[in-house]
Amino acid sequence: MTSAAPPLRMLFWESTARCNLTCAHCRRVETSASDELNTDEAKRMFASVAELSRPVVVFSGGEPLLRDDWEQLAGAAADMGLPTALATNGTLIDDPLAGRVARAGFHRVAVSLDGADAETHDRLRGQSGAFAKAVEGVEALRRTGVPVQINATISRRNCADLDRLRDLAGSLTAEALHLFVLVPVGCGVELAETDLLRPAEYAAVLRWFAGRTNDDELEVRLTCAPQQVRVADTGVRGCLCGVSVMFVGHTGKVFPCGYLPVDCGSVRHRPAADIWRDSEVFAKLRDRSRLKGPCARCSDSAACAGCRARAYAATGDYLAADAGCPFGPRRE
Repeated sequence: MTSAAPPLRMLFWESTARCNLTCAHCRRVETSASDELNTDEAKRMFASVAELSRPVVVFSGGEPLLRDDWEQLAGAAADMGLPTALATNGTLIDDPLAGRVARAGFHRVAVSLDGADAETHDRLRGQSGAFAKAVEGVEALRRTGVPVQINATISRRNCADLDRLRDLAGSLTAEALHLFVLVPVGCGVELAETDLLRPAEYAAVLRWFAGRTNDDELEVRLTCAPQQVRVADTGVRGCLCGVSVMFVGHTGKVFPCGYLPVDCGSVRHRPAADIWRDSEVFAKLRDRSRLKGPCARCSDSAACAGCRARAYAATGDYLAADAGCPFGPRRE
Protein backbone atom coordinates (compact mmCIF):
# COMPACT_ATOMS: atom_id res chain seq x y z
CA MET A 1 0.00 0.00 0.00
CA THR A 2 2.94 2.33 0.68
CA SER A 3 4.03 2.58 -2.95
CA ALA A 4 0.47 3.16 -4.14
CA ALA A 5 -0.22 6.18 -1.95
CA PRO A 6 -0.74 9.32 -4.07
CA PRO A 7 1.05 12.57 -3.25
CA LEU A 8 -0.38 14.57 -0.35
CA ARG A 9 -1.25 17.99 -1.76
CA MET A 10 -2.89 19.74 1.18
CA LEU A 11 -2.70 19.20 4.92
CA PHE A 12 -5.50 20.98 6.73
CA TRP A 13 -4.57 21.40 10.39
CA GLU A 14 -7.19 22.39 12.94
CA SER A 15 -4.58 24.17 15.01
CA THR A 16 -7.05 24.96 17.78
CA ALA A 17 -10.70 24.43 18.59
CA ARG A 18 -10.87 27.81 20.30
CA CYS A 19 -12.85 30.48 18.48
CA ASN A 20 -14.27 33.92 19.14
CA LEU A 21 -17.38 33.18 17.05
CA THR A 22 -20.18 30.60 17.30
CA CYS A 23 -20.90 29.72 13.67
CA ALA A 24 -24.08 27.76 12.97
CA HIS A 25 -22.41 25.64 10.28
CA CYS A 26 -19.11 24.90 12.04
CA ARG A 27 -17.65 21.42 11.60
CA ARG A 28 -16.75 21.41 15.30
CA VAL A 29 -18.98 20.69 18.28
CA GLU A 30 -16.30 21.38 20.93
CA THR A 31 -14.42 24.60 21.67
CA SER A 32 -12.01 23.55 24.42
CA ALA A 33 -8.30 24.15 24.04
CA SER A 34 -7.52 21.15 26.22
CA ASP A 35 -5.25 18.49 24.78
CA GLU A 36 -4.49 20.33 21.53
CA LEU A 37 -1.17 19.55 19.86
CA ASN A 38 1.66 21.50 21.45
CA THR A 39 4.42 23.27 19.56
CA ASP A 40 6.80 20.31 19.43
CA GLU A 41 4.06 17.88 18.40
CA ALA A 42 3.03 20.17 15.57
CA LYS A 43 6.62 20.45 14.36
CA ARG A 44 6.96 16.66 14.34
CA MET A 45 3.79 16.42 12.26
CA PHE A 46 5.19 18.93 9.75
CA ALA A 47 8.48 17.06 9.56
CA SER A 48 6.67 13.79 8.89
CA VAL A 49 4.52 15.08 6.01
CA ALA A 50 7.57 16.79 4.54
CA GLU A 51 8.93 13.28 3.96
CA LEU A 52 6.00 12.58 1.64
CA SER A 53 5.96 15.64 -0.57
CA ARG A 54 5.62 19.38 -0.11
CA PRO A 55 1.93 19.79 0.73
CA VAL A 56 0.43 23.16 1.50
CA VAL A 57 -0.13 23.33 5.27
CA VAL A 58 -3.35 25.21 5.99
CA PHE A 59 -3.55 26.62 9.53
CA SER A 60 -7.26 26.45 10.33
CA GLY A 61 -9.42 26.17 13.42
CA GLY A 62 -11.39 27.30 15.34
CA GLU A 63 -9.56 30.57 14.98
CA PRO A 64 -5.86 29.81 14.42
CA LEU A 65 -4.77 33.30 15.45
CA LEU A 66 -5.79 32.42 19.02
CA ARG A 67 -2.76 30.10 19.30
CA ASP A 68 0.23 31.75 20.93
CA ASP A 69 2.74 29.97 18.70
CA TRP A 70 1.24 30.38 15.23
CA GLU A 71 4.11 32.58 14.06
CA GLN A 72 6.74 30.16 15.33
CA LEU A 73 4.99 27.23 13.67
CA ALA A 74 4.53 29.05 10.36
CA GLY A 75 8.25 29.69 10.38
CA ALA A 76 9.03 26.07 11.25
CA ALA A 77 6.92 24.81 8.34
CA ALA A 78 8.65 27.22 5.98
CA ASP A 79 12.06 26.04 7.18
CA MET A 80 11.02 22.51 6.20
CA GLY A 81 10.10 23.67 2.70
CA LEU A 82 6.34 23.51 3.31
CA PRO A 83 4.21 26.32 1.88
CA THR A 84 1.63 27.63 4.33
CA ALA A 85 -1.80 29.23 4.21
CA LEU A 86 -3.99 30.71 6.93
CA ALA A 87 -7.76 30.24 7.20
CA THR A 88 -9.26 32.81 9.58
CA ASN A 89 -12.59 34.48 10.29
CA GLY A 90 -10.74 37.78 9.96
CA THR A 91 -12.42 39.53 12.87
CA LEU A 92 -9.28 39.81 15.01
CA ILE A 93 -7.10 41.31 12.29
CA ASP A 94 -6.11 44.96 12.57
CA ASP A 95 -3.12 46.67 10.98
CA PRO A 96 -0.51 45.46 13.54
CA LEU A 97 -1.76 41.86 13.38
CA ALA A 98 -1.92 42.01 9.58
CA GLY A 99 1.74 43.00 9.61
CA ARG A 100 2.59 39.97 11.74
CA VAL A 101 0.64 37.70 9.39
CA ALA A 102 2.54 39.13 6.42
CA ARG A 103 5.91 38.60 8.11
CA ALA A 104 4.96 35.00 8.93
CA GLY A 105 5.17 34.24 5.22
CA PHE A 106 1.77 32.72 4.51
CA HIS A 107 1.37 32.23 0.78
CA ARG A 108 -2.31 33.15 1.03
CA VAL A 109 -4.77 34.11 3.76
CA ALA A 110 -8.37 32.91 3.43
CA VAL A 111 -11.01 34.99 5.20
CA SER A 112 -14.54 33.63 5.59
CA LEU A 113 -17.44 35.76 4.37
CA ASP A 114 -20.61 33.69 4.26
CA GLY A 115 -22.82 36.38 2.85
CA ALA A 116 -22.62 39.45 0.67
CA ASP A 117 -24.07 41.54 3.47
CA ALA A 118 -23.92 41.78 7.24
CA GLU A 119 -27.39 40.35 7.82
CA THR A 120 -26.62 36.99 6.20
CA HIS A 121 -23.05 36.66 7.44
CA ASP A 122 -23.67 37.77 11.03
CA ARG A 123 -26.64 35.43 11.42
CA LEU A 124 -24.53 32.44 10.38
CA ARG A 125 -21.50 33.54 12.39
CA GLY A 126 -23.45 34.14 15.59
CA GLN A 127 -22.12 37.65 16.27
CA SER A 128 -23.42 41.06 15.32
CA GLY A 129 -20.71 43.09 13.63
CA ALA A 130 -18.74 40.02 12.45
CA PHE A 131 -19.16 41.00 8.79
CA ALA A 132 -17.80 44.52 9.30
CA LYS A 133 -14.84 43.23 11.32
CA ALA A 134 -14.03 40.57 8.71
CA VAL A 135 -14.10 43.16 5.91
CA GLU A 136 -11.82 45.40 7.97
CA GLY A 137 -9.51 42.42 8.44
CA VAL A 138 -9.36 41.81 4.68
CA GLU A 139 -8.61 45.47 4.05
CA ALA A 140 -5.81 45.44 6.65
CA LEU A 141 -4.28 42.36 5.03
CA ARG A 142 -4.46 43.90 1.56
CA ARG A 143 -2.63 46.99 2.83
CA THR A 144 0.30 44.70 3.65
CA GLY A 145 0.21 43.11 0.21
CA VAL A 146 -0.79 39.66 1.51
CA PRO A 147 -2.76 37.68 -1.12
CA VAL A 148 -6.30 37.19 0.21
CA GLN A 149 -8.86 34.54 -0.64
CA ILE A 150 -12.53 34.83 0.30
CA ASN A 151 -14.11 31.59 1.53
CA ALA A 152 -17.90 31.26 1.58
CA THR A 153 -20.03 28.33 2.73
CA ILE A 154 -22.91 28.00 0.29
CA SER A 155 -26.30 27.02 1.65
CA ARG A 156 -29.94 27.80 0.98
CA ARG A 157 -29.41 31.10 2.82
CA ASN A 158 -27.02 32.55 0.28
CA CYS A 159 -27.12 30.45 -2.91
CA ALA A 160 -29.07 33.18 -4.68
CA ASP A 161 -26.37 35.75 -3.86
CA LEU A 162 -23.43 34.27 -5.77
CA ASP A 163 -23.09 37.27 -8.09
CA ARG A 164 -23.04 39.60 -5.09
CA LEU A 165 -20.42 37.44 -3.36
CA ARG A 166 -18.27 37.52 -6.47
CA ASP A 167 -18.64 41.31 -6.68
CA LEU A 168 -17.77 41.66 -2.99
CA ALA A 169 -14.61 39.60 -3.42
CA GLY A 170 -13.67 41.73 -6.41
CA SER A 171 -14.27 44.99 -4.55
CA LEU A 172 -11.97 43.78 -1.77
CA THR A 173 -9.26 43.05 -4.40
CA ALA A 174 -9.13 39.43 -3.32
CA GLU A 175 -7.12 36.99 -5.38
CA ALA A 176 -9.76 34.26 -5.21
CA LEU A 177 -13.28 33.31 -4.20
CA HIS A 178 -13.65 29.72 -2.97
CA LEU A 179 -17.19 28.45 -2.48
CA PHE A 180 -17.73 25.51 -0.11
CA VAL A 181 -21.02 23.69 -0.56
CA LEU A 182 -22.47 23.02 2.91
CA VAL A 183 -21.84 19.60 4.42
CA PRO A 184 -24.00 18.81 7.48
CA VAL A 185 -21.38 17.89 10.07
CA GLY A 186 -20.60 19.08 13.58
CA CYS A 187 -22.80 22.03 14.51
CA GLY A 188 -24.00 22.05 10.92
CA VAL A 189 -25.94 18.81 11.42
CA GLU A 190 -28.77 20.94 12.76
CA LEU A 191 -28.88 22.80 9.45
CA ALA A 192 -29.40 19.71 7.30
CA GLU A 193 -33.16 20.13 6.99
CA THR A 194 -33.22 23.91 6.58
CA ASP A 195 -30.00 24.94 4.86
CA LEU A 196 -28.64 22.00 2.85
CA LEU A 197 -28.96 22.70 -0.87
CA ARG A 198 -31.71 20.80 -2.63
CA PRO A 199 -30.59 19.06 -5.85
CA ALA A 200 -32.09 21.77 -8.07
CA GLU A 201 -30.39 24.50 -6.05
CA TYR A 202 -27.09 22.64 -6.17
CA ALA A 203 -27.46 22.29 -9.95
CA ALA A 204 -28.00 26.05 -10.20
CA VAL A 205 -24.80 26.66 -8.21
CA LEU A 206 -22.92 24.33 -10.55
CA ARG A 207 -24.24 26.15 -13.60
CA TRP A 208 -23.27 29.51 -12.11
CA PHE A 209 -19.79 28.22 -11.41
CA ALA A 210 -19.43 26.81 -14.94
CA GLY A 211 -20.01 30.29 -16.31
CA ARG A 212 -17.17 31.75 -14.27
CA THR A 213 -14.34 29.27 -14.64
CA ASN A 214 -12.58 31.66 -17.03
CA ASP A 215 -12.95 34.76 -14.86
CA ASP A 216 -9.93 36.90 -15.74
CA GLU A 217 -10.14 39.09 -12.64
CA LEU A 218 -10.77 36.56 -9.90
CA GLU A 219 -9.99 32.89 -9.31
CA VAL A 220 -13.34 31.21 -8.62
CA ARG A 221 -13.25 27.70 -7.17
CA LEU A 222 -15.96 25.33 -5.99
CA THR A 223 -15.19 22.91 -3.16
CA CYS A 224 -17.14 19.94 -1.75
CA ALA A 225 -18.81 19.86 -5.16
CA PRO A 226 -17.27 17.00 -7.14
CA GLN A 227 -20.18 17.03 -9.59
CA GLN A 228 -18.55 20.10 -11.14
CA VAL A 229 -16.84 17.65 -13.52
CA ARG A 230 -20.26 17.24 -15.18
CA VAL A 231 -20.49 20.94 -16.08
CA ALA A 232 -16.95 22.31 -16.39
CA ASP A 233 -13.44 21.19 -17.20
CA THR A 234 -11.52 22.68 -14.24
CA GLY A 235 -8.88 20.02 -13.75
CA VAL A 236 -10.37 19.12 -10.37
CA ARG A 237 -10.75 15.37 -10.07
CA GLY A 238 -13.74 14.77 -7.88
CA CYS A 239 -13.80 14.27 -4.13
CA LEU A 240 -10.28 14.86 -2.79
CA CYS A 241 -10.66 13.58 0.77
CA GLY A 242 -8.04 10.95 1.50
CA VAL A 243 -6.86 11.18 -2.12
CA SER A 244 -4.86 14.40 -2.07
CA VAL A 245 -6.13 15.97 1.15
CA MET A 246 -5.70 15.04 4.81
CA PHE A 247 -7.15 16.75 7.88
CA VAL A 248 -5.59 16.71 11.35
CA GLY A 249 -7.77 17.76 14.27
CA HIS A 250 -6.59 19.86 17.20
CA THR A 251 -5.88 16.76 19.34
CA GLY A 252 -3.94 15.05 16.55
CA LYS A 253 -6.68 12.78 15.22
CA VAL A 254 -6.50 12.26 11.47
CA PHE A 255 -9.51 12.38 9.13
CA PRO A 256 -9.84 12.19 5.33
CA CYS A 257 -11.13 15.77 5.34
CA GLY A 258 -12.60 18.20 7.84
CA TYR A 259 -16.14 17.22 6.91
CA LEU A 260 -15.72 13.44 7.06
CA PRO A 261 -15.38 12.51 10.75
CA VAL A 262 -13.99 8.99 10.27
CA ASP A 263 -11.04 8.41 12.60
CA CYS A 264 -7.91 7.26 10.73
CA GLY A 265 -5.49 7.36 13.67
CA SER A 266 -3.53 10.00 15.52
CA VAL A 267 -0.27 11.79 14.78
CA ARG A 268 0.47 11.40 18.48
CA HIS A 269 0.65 7.64 18.05
CA ARG A 270 1.92 7.24 14.48
CA PRO A 271 3.81 9.52 12.09
CA ALA A 272 1.50 11.45 9.82
CA ALA A 273 3.30 10.07 6.76
CA ASP A 274 2.63 6.47 7.85
CA ILE A 275 -1.06 7.19 8.32
CA TRP A 276 -1.24 8.75 4.86
CA ARG A 277 0.42 5.73 3.28
CA ASP A 278 -1.20 2.91 5.26
CA SER A 279 -4.68 3.99 6.45
CA GLU A 280 -7.33 1.44 5.45
CA VAL A 281 -9.90 4.24 5.21
CA PHE A 282 -7.71 6.22 2.83
CA ALA A 283 -7.13 3.10 0.73
CA LYS A 284 -10.88 2.56 0.37
CA LEU A 285 -11.49 6.18 -0.60
CA ARG A 286 -8.81 5.96 -3.28
CA ASP A 287 -10.39 2.86 -4.81
CA ARG A 288 -13.38 4.13 -6.80
CA SER A 289 -14.49 0.54 -7.47
CA ARG A 290 -15.69 0.41 -3.86
CA LEU A 291 -18.37 3.05 -4.40
CA LYS A 292 -21.96 1.92 -3.99
CA GLY A 293 -25.37 2.67 -5.46
CA PRO A 294 -25.77 5.19 -8.29
CA CYS A 295 -22.21 6.43 -7.81
CA ALA A 296 -20.93 2.93 -8.60
CA ARG A 297 -23.01 2.79 -11.79
CA CYS A 298 -22.03 6.23 -13.06
CA SER A 299 -19.42 6.43 -15.81
CA ASP A 300 -18.10 9.57 -14.10
CA SER A 301 -17.35 7.72 -10.85
CA ALA A 302 -13.59 7.89 -11.29
CA ALA A 303 -13.62 11.61 -12.07
CA CYS A 304 -16.34 12.63 -9.60
CA ALA A 305 -16.94 9.96 -6.91
CA GLY A 306 -19.60 12.12 -5.28
CA CYS A 307 -19.04 13.91 -1.99
CA ARG A 308 -17.93 11.23 0.45
CA ALA A 309 -18.67 13.48 3.42
CA ARG A 310 -22.27 14.11 2.38
CA ALA A 311 -22.73 10.39 1.72
CA TYR A 312 -21.49 9.68 5.25
CA ALA A 313 -23.66 12.38 6.80
CA ALA A 314 -26.76 10.94 5.14
CA THR A 315 -26.11 7.21 5.58
CA GLY A 316 -23.19 6.61 7.96
CA ASP A 317 -21.32 4.96 5.06
CA TYR A 318 -18.65 7.01 3.34
CA LEU A 319 -18.77 4.72 0.29
CA ALA A 320 -22.52 5.14 -0.24
CA ALA A 321 -24.02 7.22 -3.02
CA ASP A 322 -24.04 10.99 -2.69
CA ALA A 323 -27.74 11.65 -2.23
CA GLY A 324 -27.21 15.34 -2.97
CA CYS A 325 -26.12 14.70 -6.54
CA PRO A 326 -28.43 16.62 -8.90
CA PHE A 327 -27.68 14.25 -11.78
CA GLY A 328 -28.48 10.63 -12.35
CA PRO A 329 -25.72 8.15 -13.20
CA ARG A 330 -24.19 8.92 -16.55
CA ARG A 331 -23.76 5.93 -18.82
CA GLU A 332 -21.50 5.96 -21.84
